Amino acid sequence: MATTESSLRVVLAVNGVFHHFELAHELAKRGMLERIYSTFPWSRLKREGLDRAYLKTHYVLHLTQHGMQQVMRVPAGLNKQIDRRVRSGLDAYVARTLPTCDVYVALSGAGVLSGYKAQQRGALYICDRGSSHIRYQDQILAEEYARWGVPRIAVDPYFIDREEREYEQSDAITVPSGFAYRSFVEMGVPEEKLHRIPYGVRLERFQPSGEPSRDAFHVLFAGTVGLRKGVGDLLEAFQLLRHPNKKLRIVGPVLPETKSIFANHKMDGIEVIGRLPQQELARYMSTSHVMVLPSIEEGLALVQGQAMACGCPLISSYHTGGEDLFDEGVEGFLVPIRSPQIIADRLQKLADDPLLQQQMRAAALARVQHLGGWEHYGSLWEGLIKKLSS
Repeated sequence: MATTESSLRVVLAVNGVFHHFELAHELAKRGMLERIYSTFPWSRLKREGLDRAYLKTHYVLHLTQHGMQQVMRVPAGLNKQIDRRVRSGLDAYVARTLPTCDVYVALSGAGVLSGYKAQQRGALYICDRGSSHIRYQDQILAEEYARWGVPRIAVDPYFIDREEREYEQSDAITVPSGFAYRSFVEMGVPEEKLHRIPYGVRLERFQPSGEPSRDAFHVLFAGTVGLRKGVGDLLEAFQLLRHPNKKLRIVGPVLPETKSIFANHKMDGIEVIGRLPQQELARYMSTSHVMVLPSIEEGLALVQGQAMACGCPLISSYHTGGEDLFDEGVEGFLVPIRSPQIIADRLQKLADDPLLQQQMRAAALARVQHLGGWEHYGSLWEGLIKKLSS
Protein backbone atom coordinates (compact mmCIF):
# COMPACT_ATOMS: atom_id res chain seq x y z
CA MET A 1 0.00 0.00 0.00
CA ALA A 2 3.01 2.28 0.35
CA THR A 3 3.51 4.93 -2.30
CA THR A 4 6.78 6.23 -3.70
CA GLU A 5 8.08 9.40 -2.09
CA SER A 6 7.29 11.53 -5.13
CA SER A 7 3.81 10.08 -5.74
CA LEU A 8 0.69 12.07 -5.23
CA ARG A 9 -1.73 10.32 -2.88
CA VAL A 10 -5.27 9.85 -4.16
CA VAL A 11 -8.41 8.78 -2.28
CA LEU A 12 -11.53 7.60 -4.14
CA ALA A 13 -15.15 7.29 -2.96
CA VAL A 14 -17.93 5.56 -4.86
CA ASN A 15 -21.48 4.48 -4.17
CA GLY A 16 -21.10 0.85 -5.23
CA VAL A 17 -18.46 0.03 -7.85
CA PHE A 18 -18.99 1.61 -11.28
CA HIS A 19 -15.74 2.49 -13.08
CA HIS A 20 -13.95 3.63 -9.94
CA PHE A 21 -12.43 0.24 -9.22
CA GLU A 22 -10.85 0.24 -12.68
CA LEU A 23 -9.43 3.64 -11.79
CA ALA A 24 -8.29 2.31 -8.41
CA HIS A 25 -6.34 -0.49 -10.11
CA GLU A 26 -4.65 1.97 -12.43
CA LEU A 27 -3.74 4.38 -9.63
CA ALA A 28 -2.43 1.49 -7.53
CA LYS A 29 -0.13 0.44 -10.40
CA ARG A 30 1.26 3.96 -10.42
CA GLY A 31 1.78 4.08 -6.65
CA MET A 32 -0.85 6.81 -6.29
CA LEU A 33 -3.78 5.04 -4.60
CA GLU A 34 -4.12 5.72 -0.89
CA ARG A 35 -7.64 4.39 -0.28
CA ILE A 36 -10.98 3.68 -1.93
CA TYR A 37 -14.30 3.89 -0.09
CA SER A 38 -17.43 2.00 -1.20
CA THR A 39 -20.95 1.20 0.00
CA PHE A 40 -20.52 -2.47 -0.97
CA PRO A 41 -19.24 -5.11 1.49
CA TRP A 42 -15.96 -6.96 0.97
CA SER A 43 -17.90 -10.12 0.00
CA ARG A 44 -18.93 -8.27 -3.17
CA LEU A 45 -15.83 -6.15 -3.66
CA LYS A 46 -13.32 -9.00 -3.58
CA ARG A 47 -14.29 -9.94 -7.14
CA GLU A 48 -12.84 -6.57 -8.24
CA GLY A 49 -9.37 -7.98 -7.49
CA LEU A 50 -8.08 -5.02 -5.52
CA ASP A 51 -5.92 -5.52 -2.42
CA ARG A 52 -8.20 -5.31 0.60
CA ALA A 53 -5.69 -3.04 2.35
CA TYR A 54 -6.85 -0.17 0.12
CA LEU A 55 -10.52 -0.61 1.03
CA LYS A 56 -12.87 1.03 3.49
CA THR A 57 -16.55 0.13 3.32
CA HIS A 58 -19.71 1.68 4.71
CA TYR A 59 -22.10 -1.00 3.59
CA VAL A 60 -24.82 -1.77 6.14
CA LEU A 61 -27.58 0.42 4.66
CA HIS A 62 -26.77 -0.42 1.05
CA LEU A 63 -26.70 -4.14 1.81
CA THR A 64 -29.96 -3.88 3.76
CA GLN A 65 -31.62 -2.05 0.87
CA HIS A 66 -30.46 -4.68 -1.62
CA GLY A 67 -31.73 -7.49 0.60
CA MET A 68 -35.13 -5.84 1.00
CA GLN A 69 -35.43 -5.39 -2.77
CA GLN A 70 -34.78 -9.09 -3.31
CA VAL A 71 -37.68 -10.22 -1.13
CA MET A 72 -40.28 -7.48 -1.41
CA ARG A 73 -41.42 -4.44 -3.33
CA VAL A 74 -39.99 -1.62 -1.25
CA PRO A 75 -42.39 1.36 -1.03
CA ALA A 76 -41.11 4.27 -3.11
CA GLY A 77 -41.03 6.65 -0.15
CA LEU A 78 -39.00 4.25 1.98
CA ASN A 79 -36.64 3.46 -0.88
CA LYS A 80 -36.05 7.19 -1.40
CA GLN A 81 -35.18 7.68 2.24
CA ILE A 82 -32.76 4.74 2.17
CA ASP A 83 -31.12 6.09 -1.01
CA ARG A 84 -30.56 9.39 0.74
CA ARG A 85 -29.07 7.70 3.79
CA VAL A 86 -26.80 5.44 1.72
CA ARG A 87 -25.15 8.33 -0.12
CA SER A 88 -25.10 10.86 2.69
CA GLY A 89 -23.90 8.13 5.06
CA LEU A 90 -20.92 7.32 2.85
CA ASP A 91 -20.15 11.01 2.50
CA ALA A 92 -20.20 11.55 6.27
CA TYR A 93 -18.15 8.41 6.91
CA VAL A 94 -15.45 9.51 4.48
CA ALA A 95 -15.42 12.99 6.02
CA ARG A 96 -14.81 11.42 9.46
CA THR A 97 -12.10 8.99 8.37
CA LEU A 98 -10.43 10.66 5.37
CA PRO A 99 -6.69 9.95 5.42
CA THR A 100 -4.07 12.49 4.44
CA CYS A 101 -4.09 12.83 0.65
CA ASP A 102 -3.28 15.22 -2.17
CA VAL A 103 -6.36 14.54 -4.29
CA TYR A 104 -9.84 13.32 -3.39
CA VAL A 105 -12.04 11.95 -6.19
CA ALA A 106 -15.69 11.26 -5.35
CA LEU A 107 -18.43 9.94 -7.61
CA SER A 108 -21.08 12.65 -7.86
CA GLY A 109 -23.48 12.47 -4.93
CA ALA A 110 -20.84 11.32 -2.45
CA GLY A 111 -18.70 14.40 -1.88
CA VAL A 112 -20.58 17.25 -0.20
CA LEU A 113 -19.04 16.92 3.27
CA SER A 114 -15.99 14.85 2.36
CA GLY A 115 -15.01 17.09 -0.54
CA TYR A 116 -15.08 20.11 1.74
CA LYS A 117 -13.07 18.21 4.37
CA ALA A 118 -10.43 17.31 1.75
CA GLN A 119 -10.18 20.93 0.65
CA GLN A 120 -9.85 22.09 4.25
CA ARG A 121 -6.82 19.84 4.53
CA GLY A 122 -5.27 21.28 1.39
CA ALA A 123 -6.24 18.50 -1.02
CA LEU A 124 -7.87 18.94 -4.43
CA TYR A 125 -11.46 17.76 -4.72
CA ILE A 126 -12.57 16.30 -8.07
CA CYS A 127 -16.24 15.50 -8.65
CA ASP A 128 -16.53 12.59 -11.11
CA ARG A 129 -19.87 12.48 -12.92
CA GLY A 130 -20.62 9.38 -15.00
CA SER A 131 -23.44 10.90 -17.00
CA SER A 132 -24.86 14.24 -18.08
CA HIS A 133 -25.44 17.13 -15.66
CA ILE A 134 -28.03 15.89 -13.16
CA ARG A 135 -30.53 18.69 -13.86
CA TYR A 136 -30.12 18.26 -17.61
CA GLN A 137 -30.63 14.52 -17.13
CA ASP A 138 -33.79 15.03 -15.11
CA GLN A 139 -35.26 17.45 -17.64
CA ILE A 140 -34.57 15.38 -20.75
CA LEU A 141 -35.89 12.19 -19.18
CA ALA A 142 -39.03 13.99 -17.98
CA GLU A 143 -39.62 15.07 -21.58
CA GLU A 144 -39.08 11.52 -22.82
CA TYR A 145 -41.51 9.89 -20.41
CA ALA A 146 -44.12 12.55 -21.20
CA ARG A 147 -43.54 11.91 -24.90
CA TRP A 148 -44.54 8.26 -24.46
CA GLY A 149 -47.24 8.89 -21.86
CA VAL A 150 -45.47 6.81 -19.22
CA PRO A 151 -45.48 7.89 -15.54
CA ARG A 152 -42.04 8.59 -14.13
CA ILE A 153 -40.59 9.22 -10.70
CA ALA A 154 -38.46 12.35 -11.08
CA VAL A 155 -34.94 12.56 -9.75
CA ASP A 156 -35.14 13.30 -6.04
CA PRO A 157 -34.60 17.10 -5.58
CA TYR A 158 -32.40 16.16 -2.63
CA PHE A 159 -29.87 14.58 -5.01
CA ILE A 160 -30.10 17.40 -7.53
CA ASP A 161 -29.28 19.87 -4.76
CA ARG A 162 -26.41 17.71 -3.46
CA GLU A 163 -24.83 17.28 -6.87
CA GLU A 164 -25.13 20.92 -7.88
CA ARG A 165 -23.44 21.87 -4.61
CA GLU A 166 -20.65 19.45 -5.51
CA TYR A 167 -20.29 20.88 -9.02
CA GLU A 168 -19.93 24.34 -7.49
CA GLN A 169 -17.64 23.32 -4.64
CA SER A 170 -15.26 21.00 -6.50
CA ASP A 171 -11.94 22.09 -7.97
CA ALA A 172 -12.67 20.12 -11.15
CA ILE A 173 -15.39 17.96 -12.71
CA THR A 174 -14.65 14.91 -14.85
CA VAL A 175 -17.06 13.39 -17.39
CA PRO A 176 -16.68 10.47 -19.83
CA SER A 177 -17.92 11.89 -23.14
CA GLY A 178 -18.42 14.93 -25.33
CA PHE A 179 -22.17 14.70 -24.80
CA ALA A 180 -21.82 14.79 -21.00
CA TYR A 181 -19.34 17.69 -21.32
CA ARG A 182 -21.79 19.70 -23.46
CA SER A 183 -24.62 19.10 -20.99
CA PHE A 184 -22.60 20.78 -18.24
CA VAL A 185 -21.75 23.73 -20.47
CA GLU A 186 -25.43 24.06 -21.41
CA MET A 187 -26.32 24.18 -17.71
CA GLY A 188 -23.86 27.01 -17.09
CA VAL A 189 -20.80 25.23 -15.69
CA PRO A 190 -17.56 26.96 -16.78
CA GLU A 191 -15.66 24.97 -19.40
CA GLU A 192 -12.36 25.50 -17.63
CA LYS A 193 -13.68 23.40 -14.75
CA LEU A 194 -14.60 20.45 -16.99
CA HIS A 195 -12.36 17.59 -18.09
CA ARG A 196 -13.36 14.80 -20.46
CA ILE A 197 -11.82 11.39 -19.74
CA PRO A 198 -13.50 8.62 -21.79
CA TYR A 199 -13.76 5.25 -20.09
CA GLY A 200 -11.49 2.42 -21.06
CA VAL A 201 -12.97 -0.63 -22.77
CA ARG A 202 -12.14 -4.11 -21.51
CA LEU A 203 -12.18 -6.14 -24.69
CA GLU A 204 -10.61 -9.46 -23.65
CA ARG A 205 -13.99 -11.23 -23.68
CA PHE A 206 -15.24 -9.64 -26.87
CA GLN A 207 -14.03 -10.84 -30.26
CA PRO A 208 -15.67 -12.25 -33.39
CA SER A 209 -17.24 -15.63 -32.70
CA GLY A 210 -19.42 -16.06 -35.77
CA GLU A 211 -20.66 -14.39 -38.93
CA PRO A 212 -23.91 -12.56 -39.71
CA SER A 213 -26.43 -14.50 -41.77
CA ARG A 214 -26.43 -13.99 -45.53
CA ASP A 215 -30.16 -14.73 -45.77
CA ALA A 216 -31.48 -12.45 -43.02
CA PHE A 217 -30.83 -9.00 -41.55
CA HIS A 218 -30.27 -9.09 -37.80
CA VAL A 219 -30.49 -5.93 -35.70
CA LEU A 220 -29.25 -6.00 -32.09
CA PHE A 221 -30.02 -3.87 -29.05
CA ALA A 222 -27.95 -4.44 -25.88
CA GLY A 223 -28.52 -2.64 -22.59
CA THR A 224 -31.21 -1.94 -20.02
CA VAL A 225 -34.47 -2.01 -21.96
CA GLY A 226 -36.22 1.24 -21.09
CA LEU A 227 -37.17 4.67 -22.33
CA ARG A 228 -33.82 6.18 -21.34
CA LYS A 229 -32.21 3.93 -23.95
CA GLY A 230 -34.55 5.04 -26.73
CA VAL A 231 -36.22 1.67 -27.12
CA GLY A 232 -39.47 3.19 -28.41
CA ASP A 233 -37.63 4.89 -31.27
CA LEU A 234 -35.86 1.64 -32.13
CA LEU A 235 -39.16 -0.25 -32.35
CA GLU A 236 -40.59 2.41 -34.67
CA ALA A 237 -37.45 2.39 -36.83
CA PHE A 238 -37.53 -1.39 -37.10
CA GLN A 239 -41.14 -1.29 -38.28
CA LEU A 240 -40.11 1.09 -41.09
CA LEU A 241 -37.27 -1.18 -42.26
CA ARG A 242 -38.10 -3.04 -45.46
CA HIS A 243 -36.56 -6.51 -45.55
CA PRO A 244 -38.15 -9.92 -46.18
CA ASN A 245 -36.28 -11.63 -43.34
CA LYS A 246 -35.52 -9.04 -40.66
CA LYS A 247 -35.10 -9.69 -36.96
CA LEU A 248 -34.55 -7.39 -33.98
CA ARG A 249 -32.95 -9.07 -30.97
CA ILE A 250 -33.28 -7.17 -27.69
CA VAL A 251 -30.76 -8.22 -25.04
CA GLY A 252 -30.78 -6.89 -21.48
CA PRO A 253 -32.99 -6.54 -18.39
CA VAL A 254 -36.46 -5.24 -19.28
CA LEU A 255 -37.83 -2.43 -17.11
CA PRO A 256 -41.56 -2.55 -16.22
CA GLU A 257 -42.12 0.78 -18.00
CA THR A 258 -41.31 -0.90 -21.32
CA LYS A 259 -44.35 -3.19 -21.24
CA SER A 260 -46.68 -0.42 -22.42
CA ILE A 261 -44.24 0.46 -25.22
CA PHE A 262 -44.16 -3.15 -26.38
CA ALA A 263 -47.96 -3.34 -26.17
CA ASN A 264 -48.35 -0.38 -28.55
CA HIS A 265 -45.99 -1.69 -31.24
CA LYS A 266 -46.08 -4.59 -33.62
CA MET A 267 -43.65 -7.17 -32.31
CA ASP A 268 -43.34 -9.24 -35.48
CA GLY A 269 -39.71 -10.23 -35.99
CA ILE A 270 -38.75 -8.97 -32.52
CA GLU A 271 -37.18 -11.29 -29.94
CA VAL A 272 -36.89 -10.06 -26.34
CA ILE A 273 -34.10 -12.16 -24.88
CA GLY A 274 -33.34 -10.63 -21.45
CA ARG A 275 -30.00 -10.81 -19.69
CA LEU A 276 -27.12 -12.81 -21.17
CA PRO A 277 -23.64 -13.71 -19.91
CA GLN A 278 -20.88 -11.82 -21.70
CA GLN A 279 -19.82 -14.81 -23.80
CA GLU A 280 -23.34 -15.16 -25.19
CA LEU A 281 -23.64 -11.41 -25.72
CA ALA A 282 -20.40 -11.50 -27.74
CA ARG A 283 -21.92 -14.21 -29.95
CA TYR A 284 -25.02 -12.10 -30.60
CA MET A 285 -22.82 -9.11 -31.41
CA SER A 286 -20.72 -11.20 -33.78
CA THR A 287 -23.74 -12.54 -35.67
CA SER A 288 -25.65 -9.25 -35.93
CA HIS A 289 -25.42 -6.97 -38.95
CA VAL A 290 -25.71 -3.86 -36.77
CA MET A 291 -26.27 -2.83 -33.17
CA VAL A 292 -28.56 0.15 -32.54
CA LEU A 293 -28.29 2.24 -29.38
CA PRO A 294 -30.60 5.28 -29.70
CA SER A 295 -30.24 6.40 -26.06
CA ILE A 296 -31.82 9.64 -24.90
CA GLU A 297 -29.23 10.11 -22.16
CA GLU A 298 -26.15 8.34 -20.81
CA GLY A 299 -22.48 9.01 -20.18
CA LEU A 300 -20.64 6.55 -22.39
CA ALA A 301 -22.14 3.16 -23.27
CA LEU A 302 -19.40 0.53 -23.11
CA VAL A 303 -21.43 -1.97 -25.16
CA GLN A 304 -20.47 0.09 -28.20
CA GLY A 305 -16.78 -0.76 -27.90
CA GLN A 306 -17.68 -4.37 -27.16
CA ALA A 307 -19.80 -4.58 -30.31
CA MET A 308 -17.01 -3.07 -32.40
CA ALA A 309 -14.60 -5.67 -31.02
CA CYS A 310 -16.96 -8.33 -32.38
CA GLY A 311 -17.05 -6.64 -35.79
CA CYS A 312 -20.57 -5.28 -35.36
CA PRO A 313 -21.25 -1.83 -36.91
CA LEU A 314 -23.19 0.69 -34.84
CA ILE A 315 -26.07 3.11 -35.14
CA SER A 316 -25.81 5.28 -32.03
CA SER A 317 -27.36 8.52 -30.92
CA TYR A 318 -25.13 11.46 -30.13
CA HIS A 319 -26.15 11.02 -26.48
CA THR A 320 -24.36 7.67 -26.03
CA GLY A 321 -20.76 8.85 -26.14
CA GLY A 322 -20.55 7.09 -29.51
CA GLU A 323 -18.78 10.06 -31.11
CA ASP A 324 -15.93 9.45 -28.66
CA LEU A 325 -15.55 5.88 -29.94
CA PHE A 326 -16.15 5.86 -33.70
CA ASP A 327 -16.44 8.06 -36.78
CA GLU A 328 -19.67 8.82 -38.60
CA GLY A 329 -20.03 6.73 -41.75
CA VAL A 330 -16.92 4.61 -41.06
CA GLU A 331 -17.60 2.14 -38.24
CA GLY A 332 -21.26 3.06 -38.06
CA PHE A 333 -23.69 5.98 -38.04
CA LEU A 334 -24.38 8.72 -35.50
CA VAL A 335 -27.96 9.98 -35.32
CA PRO A 336 -29.91 12.61 -33.36
CA ILE A 337 -32.02 11.45 -30.43
CA ARG A 338 -35.72 10.79 -31.13
CA SER A 339 -35.10 10.12 -34.82
CA PRO A 340 -36.75 6.80 -35.78
CA GLN A 341 -36.96 7.79 -39.46
CA ILE A 342 -33.23 8.53 -39.64
CA ILE A 343 -32.45 5.27 -37.83
CA ALA A 344 -34.66 3.43 -40.30
CA ASP A 345 -32.86 5.09 -43.22
CA ARG A 346 -29.47 3.98 -41.85
CA LEU A 347 -30.78 0.46 -41.27
CA GLN A 348 -32.10 0.37 -44.80
CA LYS A 349 -28.78 1.54 -46.17
CA LEU A 350 -26.99 -1.31 -44.43
CA ALA A 351 -29.63 -3.91 -45.28
CA ASP A 352 -29.46 -2.98 -48.98
CA ASP A 353 -25.66 -2.91 -49.23
CA PRO A 354 -23.77 -6.07 -48.17
CA LEU A 355 -20.48 -4.45 -49.23
CA LEU A 356 -21.08 -1.54 -46.85
CA GLN A 357 -21.79 -4.06 -44.08
CA GLN A 358 -18.43 -5.74 -44.72
CA GLN A 359 -16.58 -2.43 -44.88
CA MET A 360 -18.05 -1.22 -41.58
CA ARG A 361 -17.43 -4.58 -39.96
CA ALA A 362 -13.75 -4.45 -40.96
CA ALA A 363 -13.48 -0.80 -39.91
CA ALA A 364 -14.95 -1.57 -36.49
CA LEU A 365 -12.43 -4.36 -35.90
CA ALA A 366 -9.58 -2.10 -37.02
CA ARG A 367 -10.75 0.81 -34.84
CA VAL A 368 -10.79 -1.37 -31.74
CA GLN A 369 -7.00 -1.56 -31.94
CA HIS A 370 -6.89 2.19 -31.31
CA LEU A 371 -9.50 2.40 -28.55
CA GLY A 372 -7.96 3.24 -25.21
CA GLY A 373 -8.15 0.49 -22.60
CA TRP A 374 -8.28 1.08 -18.86
CA GLU A 375 -4.52 1.60 -18.78
CA HIS A 376 -4.97 4.54 -21.12
CA TYR A 377 -7.80 5.77 -18.90
CA GLY A 378 -5.45 5.60 -15.92
CA SER A 379 -2.79 7.54 -17.82
CA LEU A 380 -5.28 10.29 -18.63
CA TRP A 381 -6.22 10.50 -14.96
CA GLU A 382 -2.59 10.58 -13.90
CA GLY A 383 -1.95 13.44 -16.32
CA LEU A 384 -4.95 15.40 -15.08
CA ILE A 385 -4.04 14.91 -11.42
CA LYS A 386 -0.48 16.08 -12.00
CA LYS A 387 -1.66 19.04 -14.05
CA LEU A 388 -4.17 20.18 -11.42
CA SER A 389 -1.64 19.63 -8.62
CA SER A 390 1.17 21.60 -10.24
